[in-house]
Amino acid sequence: MAQRTWFITGINSGFGRYMTEQLLERGDRVAGTVRNMNSVDDLKEKYGELLWVAHLDVTDIPAIYAVVDQAFNRLGKIDVVVSNAGYGLIGAAEELTNEQITHQINTNLVGSIQLVRASLPHLRAQGGGRIIQLSTVGGQAAFPGGSLYHATKWGIEGFIEALMQEVAPFNIGLTIIEPGGARTNFKDHSAKLAPRLEAYEGTPAAKARSNFGDSTIIPMGDPAKMAKVMIDSADQYPAPKRIALGSDSYTVIHQALTGRLAELEAQKELAFSTNYPKEDAL
Repeated sequence: MAQRTWFITGINSGFGRYMTEQLLERGDRVAGTVRNMNSVDDLKEKYGELLWVAHLDVTDIPAIYAVVDQAFNRLGKIDVVVSNAGYGLIGAAEELTNEQITHQINTNLVGSIQLVRASLPHLRAQGGGRIIQLSTVGGQAAFPGGSLYHATKWGIEGFIEALMQEVAPFNIGLTIIEPGGARTNFKDHSAKLAPRLEAYEGTPAAKARSNFGDSTIIPMGDPAKMAKVMIDSADQYPAPKRIALGSDSYTVIHQALTGRLAELEAQKELAFSTNYPKEDAL
């Protein structure tokens, strides 16, 4: 297999780390971003020039464009861009602070959008490439206690699905990844909690909070296997639109889509009744 070059945000932990380790081990090059430059010293020492690292906080839009430009200029062609950086925000919508809401949206949604936008001119100029967007089972289903997290993930999925159609003429393929629970540090270290409001004690939103602090809940998903699937998707043509990872992701998304379709079908007569009569149509 020919050597590829990948650009991945957030390579210090979670799926970004797993992908980076597997790619470097097989001899691919990785341009990775981190907020703490010392967090991947072990990888830099082991793989040397195969790994190029830059500091990036994806809430800093000018920095996104500068780092992406620098990576393409330094490494030349980049085959795959992986928008991975993000985190979860847990709490009832009323519990969240305005600062938490803004930071969640700026990180997961605006940051992801701007990373993709910054990459597009380079991908067009080189004749194509791939973009892999990390989402979640929560990009197709919604649970109490995750309203703002879901807003960002449903939002980025809509953006990517529209973009797929816009950039197809330029040989740019996009894939949305929808993992379920995985044994990464997401639950214990990458999730943020809203301040408690006593009114929500005992509600479903409060249960979501307690689940994130419950060490007895062990996810089924193997992050190394999931990372391999993400990597392998770059070899599929055309690019798969969505990939669900984990039995929980498949089951929950299937239930959500089936339920929405049933609700839509039940409204067919109502929906059609709001049209102008055919003879009056303009």
